[in-house]
Amino acid sequence: MANRMRDDGHGVAIAGGFFRILLYVCVIFAIIYVGKTAYSFGYDIFNQVPVSQGEGKDVTVVVKDGTSVYKIGKILKNKGLIDDAKVFVVQEKLSNYKDKLQAGTYILNTSQTADEMMAILARENTEGQPEQEDKEEGGTKDEADKTADENLEKVSQDPQDGDDPQGGEGDSGEEGAEEGQE
Repeated sequence: MANRMRDDGHGVAIAGGFFRILLYVCVIFAIIYVGKTAYSFGYDIFNQVPVSQGEGKDVTVVVKDGTSVYKIGKILKNKGLIDDAKVFVVQEKLSNYKDKLQAGTYILNTSQTADEMMAILARENTEGQPEQEDKEEGGTKDEADKTADENLEKVSQDPQDGDDPQGGEGDSGEEGAEEGQE
C-alpha cells in the first residue's frame, strides 16, 4: 500500500510538469503570433503598395460631409482601392494629410498608393478630379448634393457597373460587340 501512494505522487508530478511545459509552449506561440501580426501591420503601414500594378482601374468615390477616416477607409476597401481600412487610418494619422480629408466626389485609381489617394481626398492634388464646391462659397447642403450628383453623371463609368451611356437597361455591351462582328 505504501508503494501505491508513492506512485500517485510521481504521476501528479509528471502531469504537473507536462502541463507546465504545455503552458510554456502556448506562451511562446502566442508571443510569436503577436509579434508576427504586429510586424505585418507595421510593414503594411510603411510599405505602401498599390492594389494593382500598371495602369489600374479608375473608381469614383463619394465622401459625405462628416465621414470619419475609418469609414472612408471602409469605402476605399469596398471599392477595391486599399486592402485594409485600419491600416489606412494609421497611415492617415502618420501622414501630412492628418485631419485634412474632405467631403466630395473623387476619381481614384487602383494603381495609386494610400498617400496619393490622401492627397486627392485632401484636395492637394486636384488634377483630373471633378469640380468641387467649397462650403465657404455659400452653397447649401442641397446644392452640394446636387453638384455631387451632376459630377457623378459627368464621370464615365464602366459599362460592367450597370450604367449604359445610351440610357438602356444596363446590358454589359455584349449585344453591341456581336453586332460589330457581323
